Amino acid sequence: QVQLVESGGGSVQAGGSMRLSCATSGITEAFNRMAWFRQTPGKEREGVAAIYLASNAPYYAESVKGRFTISQDNAKNTVYLQMDSLLPEDTAMYFCAARRDAGGGSWVESHIYNLWGQGTQVTVSS
Repeated sequence: QVQLVESGGGSVQAGGSMRLSCATSGITEAFNRMAWFRQTPGKEREGVAAIYLASNAPYYAESVKGRFTISQDNAKNTVYLQMDSLLPEDTAMYFCAARRDAGGGSWVESHIYNLWGQGTQVTVSS
């Protein structure tokens, strides 16, 4: 059974950097796209960034453009989210998600993803 395992969360001061990792474990399968979402208590899950694995095309939410970078390492079956110039409003639980098939809707729509990680907490202090 395939699982997504996030790591790299923690606490950092505003202006700092952090890198999240999402490793695929279990039976290897090809995904169409992988994404990072974040969620704070009482709010809906928000799409942060996505990457289409075949084309390596990245997509970002407006709130993180120019600060966050999503990338993949095929050899390690891992997707990364490099977060720079962090702001207190970036504080959230961050989740990795994967979708097997092409199409299905916009990358920001959480319901189109087939597989989710358990989440990793990111806390940015001012």
